[in-house]
Amino acid sequence: MEGLLTSVSTSYQSPSQQTNEFLVKVPQDPVYPSQQLYSKATNPAEALELLRNEPDYKCLVSILHYLADDSSGFSVISPSPIAAQLVYVIVSETVPTYWNVLQTQDSKQTQGRAALQSSPDADLLLSCLRSVTGLKALLLSLKQYIQRFREKRSIESSNVQDSLTSLLQVISQVLEGHKAVSVISDRIWNTSDDVSRQKALWNEFVGLIGGGHILGVCAEAEDIVNDLDKTVSSNKLWISNGSLYIKWLASNISYWVRVLDQNDEQGWKSCAVLLSKSFRLGNTGTIIKELITTLLLQKTGWSTRLEKVISELSGFDQKTFIFATLDIISKEYLLSIVTSGDDSDWWKTDAEVVSASAGLMYLILGNQELRKSQLISWLTASSGAGLGEGIAIRRAAIAALSDIRMDIESVLDRSLQQFGDQLYIRHTPILQQEVHAQVLLLSAGYVRRQAPLHLVKMARSGAYLNLVSNRLAASSPRARFLGMIIGEALSSLTDTSDKKMDFNMEETSTSEARWYKSLVGVSDTVGSFNELKSPTTVKIVNPVRPHRKPPTQKPDILQGTSKIVAIEEIEDDSEKESDKEDLPSYAKPDSDAEDSDEDPTIITRNKSTAPVYIRDLIKYLRDTDNYDKQKLGLQTAAALVRRKANFGTEVSSHAEELASILVGLQDKYELENFVELRSQGMIALLIAQPLKIGQWYSKAFFDGDYSISQRASILITLGLGARELGGFGAENEKAENEKLGVASAFPSKTLPESMHKLYAPMPTSTTTAIDNLSTTLTNTMIAPMAASLADKLTGPSILKVRTFSSRMAVEKKRKKPIANALAKVVADGFFFPLSGRFFIHLKAYGASRSNIAYEPYLLALFIKTLSLLIHASGPSTLSLPQMTSEFWDLLLSLRSQSIGDITVVEALLFGFLTILEINEDKRRLVDAHGRQMLETQEWVEAVFGRVSGGSEEDDRVRMLAAGCLFRLREVVEKYQALLLGDLASFQN
Repeated sequence: MEGLLTSVSTSYQSPSQQTNEFLVKVPQDPVYPSQQLYSKATNPAEALELLRNEPDYKCLVSILHYLADDSSGFSVISPSPIAAQLVYVIVSETVPTYWNVLQTQDSKQTQGRAALQSSPDADLLLSCLRSVTGLKALLLSLKQYIQRFREKRSIESSNVQDSLTSLLQVISQVLEGHKAVSVISDRIWNTSDDVSRQKALWNEFVGLIGGGHILGVCAEAEDIVNDLDKTVSSNKLWISNGSLYIKWLASNISYWVRVLDQNDEQGWKSCAVLLSKSFRLGNTGTIIKELITTLLLQKTGWSTRLEKVISELSGFDQKTFIFATLDIISKEYLLSIVTSGDDSDWWKTDAEVVSASAGLMYLILGNQELRKSQLISWLTASSGAGLGEGIAIRRAAIAALSDIRMDIESVLDRSLQQFGDQLYIRHTPILQQEVHAQVLLLSAGYVRRQAPLHLVKMARSGAYLNLVSNRLAASSPRARFLGMIIGEALSSLTDTSDKKMDFNMEETSTSEARWYKSLVGVSDTVGSFNELKSPTTVKIVNPVRPHRKPPTQKPDILQGTSKIVAIEEIEDDSEKESDKEDLPSYAKPDSDAEDSDEDPTIITRNKSTAPVYIRDLIKYLRDTDNYDKQKLGLQTAAALVRRKANFGTEVSSHAEELASILVGLQDKYELENFVELRSQGMIALLIAQPLKIGQWYSKAFFDGDYSISQRASILITLGLGARELGGFGAENEKAENEKLGVASAFPSKTLPESMHKLYAPMPTSTTTAIDNLSTTLTNTMIAPMAASLADKLTGPSILKVRTFSSRMAVEKKRKKPIANALAKVVADGFFFPLSGRFFIHLKAYGASRSNIAYEPYLLALFIKTLSLLIHASGPSTLSLPQMTSEFWDLLLSLRSQSIGDITVVEALLFGFLTILEINEDKRRLVDAHGRQMLETQEWVEAVFGRVSGGSEEDDRVRMLAAGCLFRLREVVEKYQALLLGDLASFQN
């Protein structure tokens, strides 16, 4: 019997802690588990020997007092062989055995984790581990237990769980607080005289803290603990949470910058190294925001310290700091600014906030040429200047450079050279061109006030003439519009009234054109950033709207001098009695339907009513703990938004807030048709506010913190909503029914709903409505080609009998024209925000598969969505040439991403086929995109030869490739003379 139970490990707990274990070792002494004589260590060797021999509690405390006493001549935090052995024994033996006794756990929860209140004896143990050696020993012990769990998952699980929990609590308390990094760094640089050893220790510490090594190991350990005991998951530690860990690191770096000696050059270099390393953790904005808030906005006098630590960073890290600061300013302080073109002084309404933001940027630049050149690069780079943000951030950046004439002239010259380049005009997203046009006009206004001769010289230069001529020759109407606006605006600054450039076009007289021209008059200054300290910095400036005359009151027909005081009906008692006799009486019901449940505590009599206002709908959807409100909110969202769309400003005022709630809504209660109901609500919101919500959806797809399914729902909403605006709502409904697998009316009778769910087959298809629509359009576009080829195979046309239909039959089959509301907003609200942000996202995060935009499922859905946007807009859309140019460039750039993924290949072929079908003017297509057409033909031929067919997907791809080749060869054969130059250069 003695061999049946084997002691694996021993740990001690405080009396207040309860255990649910079946087998508990009963100690002989109820107070102290070990019966050793009281001993006191006098040197490190004795302390090590006592720790190895399982000391009792009093002996352990005396050892910890000795190790924590610096006056003894020995420091356990100083790197040495004996110190390393002591730390290893404390971590491997003392912590698993005595940690539960040394500390007490408070029941309160603080920031998502249990608040641990350490006893003085536990503080002694933690002080012995606040060193690089202690951190490495704790991580080594965690890795050992993790490896033990991986190898023997079913053995010693309780021991592994208790040990990992204790180690995680210890390491979190060792590093907890905003002084931990400063304390450990001081110990590293002050405990040894050997500089090489100090640098080695510091590099190890930076790797552990800034490299994310501690975060990764602790997260893995906590995951194992949660797997072993589900109840522990509610008490999450900050050390294993990425966002909380980065906030902790940011607060430690901020504190260290505040307490560092101004003359400690080594300390400032070390702080800069840790700050640079922390940028690689991925959440740079949180760290920089903490530094700006604590060092500049909370208290004055620490700006020189921030300047010093920035100057110690490398050039690349300084660029990262500047770009992140611009992003923070734009999102935190300049988010809700709205401009108006009806008033030339619109910029004065938010001039104070922009001036304060410029002051903050001026302070960070610190009159350093490297940082100024980086800010100039941000303003003029192909992926910079705050794409997608308001103009206020560009005003602040230019104002920060306006003090030095050479800097603002450099911005103007670079912008002018870039804006007139033909390749830039043809291949840069129009959203980026609009941003650069704003930068050019703003900088021109400052140069006009500081160096008017330089502006006059520039207006006579070849770069300016090339800009105007190349813009006027562009195929895109939007590119021509920007060129005319810049030409007229710069001419108004340099030429006299009789020589001013004036195109006399309707486009140059619109409200938007006047707003662009007014940018040359914007004159922001560098102010004090104290304005940013107030919580109400963000100002909302309402656009100026034309005043409407009050409606004339209709004449009142019932106008007179008579006045009715009251009307009273007199009844006698006999009539009352007769009325009562005529009323039939009904028996009371035997039971109430609500009382049918056996448990009366779960009966809900106060049921929620359907929301009738948008703000009530938002409250319903936010209340995730109420099932009835969630269900009612989803079921009524689409109908309520559509009903309120043209009724006041209720929808427009809450549009972005409601869109954010719908996109991020989770199916907590597994509601029936949850995805469809949420999608209908998102589409209704898009139909109500197409321009505003279309741009918001595009921004949320790339910049929002959403899952793949949520991003896919955004694309589906954009595609279906755009088609409904274009008049294809019936086809959308058909595609939705195909997605849901709506069966025919046979059989006429079905089982009750509860039984029908058990026996009805579950839908196995994972296709979306966008996929169904793309398949339908593919068949529609390929059917005429197939019919034409089949007709040619039947013989010569002269031998065929032609039948003519009557005019009545033709008119009957002809479809009625549908108003296409999409054509007005498809460019600015849908297509250009999506394509422009895609290119910016690509330049920011690269073309690897780790980029969320290059996930195959999302990428294929993204391409199909853009194809549906072009198809729904129609061939008569004014912005079709520019959309075609951007979309064709995007498709050709994604050819390498389609390797190995048939779904992306199918989406690319569908995009090419859509371009060839929608653009009816094939001659213009050949003139503007001859080389792209030849490249497309070569790639499609390779795809057609590479895909052998056999499966459903391969057959569909070959069908699309054949359709593309048919259209391409048809165009190439017809316009061979125009393509001779492109053919010669392409073949070479």
